[in-house]
Order: sequence, then structure tokens, then C-alpha cells
Amino acid sequence: MLRFAPSPTGDMHIGNLRVALFNYIVSKQRKEELIIRIEDTDKDRNIEGKDQEILDILGVFGIEYSQVIYQSQNMRYHSAMALQLLHELKAFNCFCSTDWLDKKRQEAKESKVAYRYDDACASLPDELVIDNENPFTVRIRKPMEAIVVKDYIKGEIKFEANEIDSFIIMRQDKRPMYNFACAVDDMISDVSLIIRGEDHMSNTPKQILIREALGYTKKIEYAHLPIILNESGKKMSKRDDASSVKWLLEEGYLPSAIANYLILMGNKPPKEIFHLAEAIEWFDLKNISKSPARFDINMLKHINREHIKMLEPKELSRYVGFADEEIGELAKIYLEESNTTRDLKAKIASIFADKEIPDEIKESAQIIIKAIKDAPYFEEYDEFKTYIMKESGLKGKNFFRPLRLVLTGAEHGPDISLVYKYIKNYLREIVK
Repeated sequence: MLRFAPSPTGDMHIGNLRVALFNYIVSKQRKEELIIRIEDTDKDRNIEGKDQEILDILGVFGIEYSQVIYQSQNMRYHSAMALQLLHELKAFNCFCSTDWLDKKRQEAKESKVAYRYDDACASLPDELVIDNENPFTVRIRKPMEAIVVKDYIKGEIKFEANEIDSFIIMRQDKRPMYNFACAVDDMISDVSLIIRGEDHMSNTPKQILIREALGYTKKIEYAHLPIILNESGKKMSKRDDASSVKWLLEEGYLPSAIANYLILMGNKPPKEIFHLAEAIEWFDLKNISKSPARFDINMLKHINREHIKMLEPKELSRYVGFADEEIGELAKIYLEESNTTRDLKAKIASIFADKEIPDEIKESAQIIIKAIKDAPYFEEYDEFKTYIMKESGLKGKNFFRPLRLVLTGAEHGPDISLVYKYIKNYLREIVK
């Protein structure tokens, strides 16, 4: 079993989508199920509707899964297992106040040492441990020996026992902390491999400690993906527009192209342009670079253009607002100067929109428009051009500049003869 575990707290980040794609690919390769676990226990940060938005985006990218689980539905298991750890003395109640802990953290900061909880409540007398009058958290006891993580990408990583303190697993309001809920849920779902971002690396030994304390003996494999950097070489954040999958889709990047690029980043594929189904044939976690991958919007534009080229004309026409193969073919002509379906849609829209004609050629444009309205149908551009030129009495730049503006709404662009091939059936609509 593999799992993708997003939180419904904001737009899906491309790093999260990359994790989802890799989990999907490996689940297909291993013929194991993929579940989606919505980690919604942090009620204060959850945003209504974001869970469905996540599922919708996965659907857009063709990421299939067997079921959706909401972490909050497992809270009874979290509570039961925390109680088990308390009964077995593998965890203890902690009555330290937030103010006291903040004071200890500040002292550690001033002493320039890493803060570690000092186990002040680890050996309290029984009458205090069972005290229900004062608020308390539950802490798991710190490890006695090092914890070793074997990672497909990072290799073997050792966490010494003194690097992990007796951390909180249940809050005062008895809601589970992230690491505890995550570790328990992975046990319940019988997860075999966890693929996630390397920002979770520090969580991994804690989750291993929790599972071992609960007597879970199955070894879970790990693959921690390097972070994605922005074009300035800094960690990509929500301030970077391109970090949002929703933004990329709205800008006109095809799902197939985004997936292609995210799989390509820091990887060694057999070819540059491919579809998700192809990646299942050759993808290998061990080929992912250990170093951070830098997001290159120009590379994505290149890949997007190649994927647009592969679209059937009728499918492309829908992206630009039509359902006509001819318009799809027309859009492909504009790929020389466009990289996204949004750009292409704007190019096509300008052909059918009301035209803004400069004053100095307005009279010529009106003459050409009248000639087009009165003209018979011409299959070939040369015949059309000859007729309109004769009827308008215009020639040279006094003819071709207004003609281009009247037909396309732009001063520059593809050769008019190429454009004419696909708009000849729409001429009267264009010059309405």
C-alpha cells in the first residue's frame, strides 16, 4: 500500500503534486493500491473545499487511487494507542505549561544549544500522573539507541538517540500531534513505502519510534524527495506563482506537460518528452538526484509546447474555446510564438474579436472589410487576395497591413496564407 497524504490548508504545491505522481507511478509498478489520506486534524488551518480541490486536481492529472481517508476519522485509534503507550509506560503525561517550555527554549537559544525537553515530567509520582485537574499533554519516551533510516534516494541516515527528545504525541485537548497521527495511520493502512518531500526527514525517526513503541514490526521503506528551488535558487514558496498547480493550469500549461516536467526534474529518463503512462515503464526512485531541483519555467514552456503539438486538433480547439478541428489546426500555427493554451486562446480570440484599427489605416481597413463582405468564397488564399486587392484598389503595405489587422487583430504573426486556410469559412463572422 502506498499513500499520498495532503493537508487541506491551501493550494496544491507542485512539490506535493510531484509526490503524488511518484506514489502513483510506483503503486502501478508494484501493483499495490494507492490511497489518498486527507490530513485534516489541524482544524484551525483547514480551508473548506480544499479537500475536494485536491481530489479534482488528482483527477485532472489522471492519478488513480483506491480510496480516500480523512485522518480525523481515525482519531479514536489515535486516542486508544496513546492510552496503550501510557499503560505500558512508554509514554507519560506532561504538565509543563507553555510559558515554562517557552522559557526553556529561550534559555537554550541564549546558550546556543539545541533545545531538548528535559523529561521533567517523565518520573512523576503516581498521584500526579493520574491528576485530571490540571491540563496535560502526552509525551512518548525518548529513544535509548540510534534510529537508522534506509532511504531510496538519500541512502542510509542515522539519527542518534540524543537528537530526539520525549516529544508530544497528544495535545492538551487530546487531539493527536502530526507525527503520532501519521505513524498510527500508516500502521492501520499497512503502508509499505512512503514517498514524500525531504522536509519530512526529521519526522521519520519519530514515526519509526512511535511504531516500534506500539509493537509494530513491519519495516516501512522510505524515499524522501529533494526540495524544489525557484529560479533564484531559494526554496519554492507560496509567494512563487509557479509553485501553485492551480495557477499553472489556469495559465494554460497542460496537465500532461506539468507531469512530464515534474518527473523529469532531477531525474534520468530515457527521453525528454513523454506521458505519465510511459513513465511507469522506466521510472526508478534510485535515479532521482539527491540534490535540490531548480524549477525552470522556460523548460516547462518548451515541454508544454511539445505536448500541445501532440494534441489532436479537435481537442486543442476545445482548449481555445471552440469545438472545430480547423480552429485546432489554426491554433497550432500560432505555436511558433506561443507556449500555453492560454496564449493560444488569446490569439484565436483576437481573430474573432472587434478589431482596434489605428486611425491612419482605418479608411483602408473599412474598404477591405466591405470587399470581404461582398466577396464570393475562395478556396485558395491567392485567389482571395487578388480579388480583395482588385476590389479595394489598394496594394503594397497599404493593403497588407490593414488586411492582417482585419483578419487577425494583430500587426504581426504567422503568414496570412497559412491563417487563411483555416479561417476562410469564418470570414464574414470575422469582419462582422
